[in-house]
Amino acid sequence: MDGGVERGIVVCAHLGLTPQSASALGGYRVQGRDEAAADRLAREARALADAGAAMLVLELVPAALARRVQQENPALMVIGIGAGGDVAGQVLVLHDMLGVTAGPMPRFVRDFGREGGGIREALRRYVAAVKEGSFPDAALHTY
Repeated sequence: MDGGVERGIVVCAHLGLTPQSASALGGYRVQGRDEAAADRLAREARALADAGAAMLVLELVPAALARRVQQENPALMVIGIGAGGDVAGQVLVLHDMLGVTAGPMPRFVRDFGREGGGIREALRRYVAAVKEGSFPDAALHTY
């Protein structure tokens, strides 16, 4: 984060699956499944928090690992995308949540546009589902 935090720039880090480097990670696969990988990711999260990151997006990691990272870094706002519900917040790619992405959908995605009513209604359903805790569903949308 070399300089950004010191200059008052709010930093949001990203760990787990980073789509821009998916090919180097073996494709779109869950990250941090085994103990060594989970420990490495937890150490990286701690280092980012210690360096001043305000937020951390955890993508495509087991829910237990996301919960661990959130618990070990209480000052860090952890945002999950395919990381379970025990984090500070959730995010989905708009095209995924509306069901308009070509190709197979990741397990952690829910198509909020399927019920109709347009984009605003789909977004309203997403916000309501996150707030009430029905999304992500542990059985359907987590690893």
